[in-house]
Amino acid sequence: MLFSKVFIPTTKETPKDAVLKSHQFLVQGGYIHQIGSGIYNFLPLGKKVLDKISKVIRDEMNLSGAQELLMGFVTPAELWKKSGRYEKYGNELLRFKDRKENEFILGPTHEESITEIVKSYVKSYKQLPLNLYQIHTKFRDELRPRFGLMRGREFVMKDSYSFHSTKEDLDREFNQMEQVYRNIFEILGLDFRVVQADSGAIGGSGSKEFMVLAESGEDTIVMCSKCDYASNIEAAKRSKLTCDAIPPKAKFAKFHTPNINTIEKLAQFFKIDEFFTLKAIVKKAIFDSEANKPDELVYFFLRGEDELEITKALNVLNKDGANVLELADVDAIELVKCGLNPGFIGPYALKNITNASYIIFDIDLENAEDLICGSNEQDYHFVGVDLSLFESLTYEDIAKVKEGDRCPCCEGILEYKKGIEVGHIFKLGQRYSKPLNASFLDKDGKSCFFEMGCYGIGVSRLLPAILEQKSDDKGCIWTLSSAPFHLSIIVSNTKDEKQFQYAYKIYEELKKIGLDVLFDDRDIRFGVKMADFELIGSLYGIIVGKNFQDGKIELVYRETLQKEELDCEDLTAQIIQKFQYTRRD
Repeated sequence: MLFSKVFIPTTKETPKDAVLKSHQFLVQGGYIHQIGSGIYNFLPLGKKVLDKISKVIRDEMNLSGAQELLMGFVTPAELWKKSGRYEKYGNELLRFKDRKENEFILGPTHEESITEIVKSYVKSYKQLPLNLYQIHTKFRDELRPRFGLMRGREFVMKDSYSFHSTKEDLDREFNQMEQVYRNIFEILGLDFRVVQADSGAIGGSGSKEFMVLAESGEDTIVMCSKCDYASNIEAAKRSKLTCDAIPPKAKFAKFHTPNINTIEKLAQFFKIDEFFTLKAIVKKAIFDSEANKPDELVYFFLRGEDELEITKALNVLNKDGANVLELADVDAIELVKCGLNPGFIGPYALKNITNASYIIFDIDLENAEDLICGSNEQDYHFVGVDLSLFESLTYEDIAKVKEGDRCPCCEGILEYKKGIEVGHIFKLGQRYSKPLNASFLDKDGKSCFFEMGCYGIGVSRLLPAILEQKSDDKGCIWTLSSAPFHLSIIVSNTKDEKQFQYAYKIYEELKKIGLDVLFDDRDIRFGVKMADFELIGSLYGIIVGKNFQDGKIELVYRETLQKEELDCEDLTAQIIQKFQYTRRD
């Protein structure tokens, strides 16, 4: 392409709301244009990169046996009502009515639509398994869209859905999709991790996320320093806690502790490690309309050094059908109204005092002894507490994993890393097939609901993810599979006819061998051309300049900005050699 003929509106002006470098460079480099809050147009360069990323995804999905289709962006609301997600999805679901008062939604995801398709045509186990995918626009009405393409309201996503006759076959496809995704992100040249994850609003189980490691990432990943264990912090597990400190051995008794109303004060008062204290966290459970229940207080107990992981807590409550939408904070006045003393809440007689439906202990506390906890009486704590003597306690994994905790797989040290979620795979089971009455006949002629899987990749999010991991302070750095151009050819003096004609000849030769080349033929200052090369991020730059009269050109590698002198003679052959060991057709 000739720069003078291509629409690449580069600018030095930094977008006012650009917090991330990827947002800044995509706008300045002429890749995207904002037209509304969280809504971006892809300009020719942006569309070019989007298409290259989509091709990698499409090629690997097709190799796996998946088949591409295209579903409507607008979906009848009735399908979402049948699945139960119309209300549960929350305010991010954009609902609207047509002129006939029929309700619709703009699809943020398409589980309902694809289930309706397969329900209509697949009647027998002989037609299974089936994996259908699309690369399509989605819409999620984010309250605070930010970071450019990283968290927009409208975005491009690859979503695929598999249908199976058995759980075992779903497991097989889930494992295959994990490998397919690994292939995709490796081809895209990314440093990523596959992490255990929470299923969120999609539902189902067996959830894994694919995280691109970047300091600007919004997600916290818990990673082991020794083995491959990695998890989103919302789903992270750890080995059972231990403590080398001397335990506070004592017979069970009530102890006067005036004004000792925090874990920190309690540990200092008894001169013990917080490991041996019992922390009470009280939250207000807000139920959805299907539960038809008023809000109620729920109680969680952890070791004093731990914090409650809200997503884990919600999942524990909902696994038996509680239908809790959220867990809200509770103030001291509300606790007092329930007969409790803030700062002195403990498990003894708690159910009798509050009539609580949910009192949950962290799994790490199972059979714990030598504890100190609140007595449910102002200015008093119990010492010598042994939870093994309690009957019918509910133990669940509800604690947030901390840096320094031990790996559940190898006892290595766990640490935090930041990541950008670019892919997510789920085992949905019958989460959608059952409410939508999507069934088939098995080999015995019995009607069964489909076992389903769901596999998503944030295609448009991959643009900023690549840049957040790779780019420098000068502009975009792309990978081989995603770069808009393999090479930029820059003539330092376009008025020098020999330089220009040589550069144009090389441009035509490189195009013929299939390389994506941008020839900067503009009659502008050399410094501006170089700044645009660094901003746009072609993999290499060929500079035809002052050494041309000596039969030399400069080759600049954009990632490192290192320069290499090459002979003008047989330059095309030398460039081919540079690319032949990295190209993937």
